[in-house]
Amino acid sequence: MFLPDPIAKAAASDRMARIGYTRTQLMTSAPSPDTTRLVPWLESNVPGFSGFETIEKFPTGQSNPTYRVRARSGRYVLRRKPLGQLLKSAHAVDREYRIMRALADTAVPVPRMYTLCEDDNVFDTMFYIMSCVEGRIFWDPSLSELAASDRGQLYDEIIRVLAELHSVNHVAVGLEDFGRPGSYFDRQTGRWSKQYRASETERIEAMEHLMDWLPAHSPPDDGQNGLIHGDYRLDNMIFHDREYRILAVIDWEISTVGHPLADLAYFCMGLRITPGQHIQGLGGKDRRALGIPEEAQMLDRYCQLRGISGIDNWPYYIAFSLFRLSAILQGVYKRSLDGNASNERAAKMGGMVRPLAELAEHILSDENT
Repeated sequence: MFLPDPIAKAAASDRMARIGYTRTQLMTSAPSPDTTRLVPWLESNVPGFSGFETIEKFPTGQSNPTYRVRARSGRYVLRRKPLGQLLKSAHAVDREYRIMRALADTAVPVPRMYTLCEDDNVFDTMFYIMSCVEGRIFWDPSLSELAASDRGQLYDEIIRVLAELHSVNHVAVGLEDFGRPGSYFDRQTGRWSKQYRASETERIEAMEHLMDWLPAHSPPDDGQNGLIHGDYRLDNMIFHDREYRILAVIDWEISTVGHPLADLAYFCMGLRITPGQHIQGLGGKDRRALGIPEEAQMLDRYCQLRGISGIDNWPYYIAFSLFRLSAILQGVYKRSLDGNASNERAAKMGGMVRPLAELAEHILSDENT
């Protein structure tokens, strides 16, 4: 929900706003990439593209490098896989492209998808082109730039859009094969445990415990199954400049078919995380004074919108989300050591793994006492 400036940015996707917030995002001063083959390809494959001017890399983002492309025909965003050796199934820009294209005619706001390029000879790695959405991105979960009386409206919009996503019939929009139905948490715990092992740099007891505890205590399958974003948090949303309305949800790299409570818990875990060196959370803050809904209010609103009676085993879902985030950050950190990270701040991610895993342990301990 509110990850670090880095992590968030880091995390499973780099995400960053990247995607479309052009008004306040500063670009890097790094040399422009070689566009010798890219420009002719854009002219041939992006409808109406003409008059290439510049390409600039967004400064934030750890997972998939993201660029703003300027042309006489308009502004575009290019998002590609990073260079170097990558973990299997990571950096799936093709999945991002596919799900956002499928959601174009639903109530879930997404950027317009133009085209996907799978030819590494064009721009070194696979990439896709989408519209550059103009709007506002909030990085601070306390929404300090807004009046306290207005903050609840923004959080209500976030929950509303999440409920809309979880109400989409993934079969009807052509995503029947986008993920396996059922046993989502068992499969995801196994996946992230393997990825964590592949990028492990030191033994962390809390992660060892979670990798044993989570599969042994997975809630029974309740039949809920649908599209999930996978990284649903505040700075992966572009808001209207003057309205509390989401114009686009971005960074769908790890979206899949799964259990909707995974998204809800991932968003809400930021309420438990105490702000630190690289984390922007709301743990320990007076949310009532800030005008931000309490966790129970968000859960009630979500259940109301989705027409469900309530949520059991909530601490499990929060602990799972913290474990998953820890594994993601470990992967970002390992890539920084290997020289493959998209942003130098990725090197700081390793220090966040242990405290997040220990927070998950603490939440489970409180539940069982």
